Amino acid sequence: MKLPEARFSSMEHIVAASAESVRPPERLSVAEASQYHIVNNPGSHVGPFDLNKAPYLVEPMNELTSLDLKGLVFVGPARTGKSAMFINWLCHTAICDPADMLVVHMTQSTARDWSQADLDKAVRNSPELRSRMVPGRQNDNVHDKAFLSGMRLLIKWPSITELSGKTIPRQFIMDYDRIPDSIGGEGNAFDLTRKRGQTFKRRAMCAVESSPGREVTNPKWIASSPHEAPPTTGILDLYNRGDRRRWYWQCPQCHEAFEPSFDKLVYPDSRDHMEAAEQVVMCCPHCGYTMEPDQQYELNLGGKWIKDGAIWLPDGSVVPKSGHTIRRSGIASFWMKGPAAAFTTWKELVVKHLDAVEAWEKNADEEALRTTINVDQGEPYIPKALEAGRLPEELAARAQHWGGTRTEPVVPEGVRFLIATVDVQARSFVVQVHGIGVGGDVWLVDMFKIRKSNTRLDDNGEHMILDPAGYIEDWSTITEMVIEKTYPLADDSGRRMQVKLVGCDSGGKAGVTARAYEFWRSLRDDEIGRQHHNRFQLIKGEPSPKAPRYRRDYPDSKRKDRNSGARGDVPVVFLNSNTLKDQISGMLNRSDAAGGRVNFPIWYDESGKQVDISWLYSQLTAEVRSDKGWVSSSGKRNEAWDLLYYCVGLLLDSRIAFETIDWNNPPAWAAEWDVNTLVFEAEDGPRFTETTKKRDLSKLGEILA
Repeated sequence: MKLPEARFSSMEHIVAASAESVRPPERLSVAEASQYHIVNNPGSHVGPFDLNKAPYLVEPMNELTSLDLKGLVFVGPARTGKSAMFINWLCHTAICDPADMLVVHMTQSTARDWSQADLDKAVRNSPELRSRMVPGRQNDNVHDKAFLSGMRLLIKWPSITELSGKTIPRQFIMDYDRIPDSIGGEGNAFDLTRKRGQTFKRRAMCAVESSPGREVTNPKWIASSPHEAPPTTGILDLYNRGDRRRWYWQCPQCHEAFEPSFDKLVYPDSRDHMEAAEQVVMCCPHCGYTMEPDQQYELNLGGKWIKDGAIWLPDGSVVPKSGHTIRRSGIASFWMKGPAAAFTTWKELVVKHLDAVEAWEKNADEEALRTTINVDQGEPYIPKALEAGRLPEELAARAQHWGGTRTEPVVPEGVRFLIATVDVQARSFVVQVHGIGVGGDVWLVDMFKIRKSNTRLDDNGEHMILDPAGYIEDWSTITEMVIEKTYPLADDSGRRMQVKLVGCDSGGKAGVTARAYEFWRSLRDDEIGRQHHNRFQLIKGEPSPKAPRYRRDYPDSKRKDRNSGARGDVPVVFLNSNTLKDQISGMLNRSDAAGGRVNFPIWYDESGKQVDISWLYSQLTAEVRSDKGWVSSSGKRNEAWDLLYYCVGLLLDSRIAFETIDWNNPPAWAAEWDVNTLVFEAEDGPRFTETTKKRDLSKLGEILA
């Protein structure tokens, strides 16, 4: 066998190295070989990998060398030690049973970081592993490690080129749910990777680990077997293909088995999250016995993996559950939950959960809740929108009459300023005007369509149908009917309120973007329009999951799209549509005021008949949350839904900075009506430039008298 190139100081060293390639395998299991993995984490653990701290890893690690299995799936929360399984498997392979290995990370950069940090540290601290590596930069680099036995370790990432054309018997994929579902349109990473070992037949193994990261697609799903995972993609979909093993504990009192999941933790209801978490216990679902946090170690030592269809009896035996058969598969799949994780505490789980729930209740922000359920609790997440199953009738039932008519809506009590948003259609502008109050409450003040041009006339002198993509002249209707729009206050004082900020979609059919940029420039450059341009903002949705909620940028002047009209001079706000729609979905569920509740109007026409606005509620429920984000259901119109998320996104604009407003001392434009700079007497007319509102000192004298 040809040895990899290396530098040896003597012939004896060369002979000794050659012996490594023909040495017979050492008869150890992967768990037993973990003794060669030396951990050096001062303050936590220094010494050989301790199986007693994470006993749930023993069975999955030993299955890595099974000749009856072709795959292994491990689902678990963070801080379980699951990524250490690969280092232990590497020690077993390099020292006991050499074979080429491949480890796949989320991206090239995470592969590099892991190689230079975790892997290099493990090699440096583990003498037996280090002594089997070939020295020299050519044989020991970031993405390729060579061993004296002739085996290689490749450290790669999920691209079709890296997962093709390689024949490797042992593969390990890390953090699977942070990898795309399809690699280059040719399939998922698990199936593509394990194809690399197909020629090795029973000697091949592909393992994958991750915490859940994909959303449940059907919250009304009912399990067909005790251990089936909810319908989702990613790691839990792979888990369902396997034999579905779950980690169980036995109650110290009744000896009945149960799965230690977050819903079995019990803690007091307290506004002080730390105080609640410090009193957390786990209750046996069979007898109610209370287990303290310091019992976790012993409970794990006595834990057991139970396959789907089996039951662990108090006498210690594992038998088929009544009416079920024990599931068999060529994939060993394991799923454990957060409370059993060796390197976290129940207190930490509770604090993170309560903090995330509070964020959801205050701001309808699901991100923290999603993260702690996935990463800390080891559970898949059900979006609140799917959980709620909202119907149009439920929203309509909450409508209120706060005055005004359909033709002359009013600004209801509680509104501090107005935001208008515009959706560009092929032959119209759709407009929605929102009132914003303390705590983020939203009132839908007005909704209307602009259908006719205010400048272009046909041969009969009639106003022509709008063509936003073709005529810049038609955009001036936004100035007249939206930017300069004012509304009477509901207090019958005769005062009116002007709009604080107008957001307008910058996309649509070919030509719309160019006209949108031209319109913004016309506001900036025109002497009359100049008073409006700082109150008009172009918007573009950005559905990428990793995009920020709000990003203000200038389109690249080097874009090749000739229809974009981009010169790099027009500011465009990019909004994460999925994140903001998650937020407004939560707001639509809210019934309490001063926390982001959405309020709907009841309008009457001049004859006293209630106006039908059922279309509004239909549009607000037109989209449903899928695992890939918000999608339209059955092709329903959704303009009201989009315009509402535009509004919530604009609250993050620096001209408003809603989340930083001190409501005890708000900006003048968000103050109460009597001192609000956006409120004016009808005979005075609105102020379209920011000025300090003049105070009526005679009224002040009356108050002080």
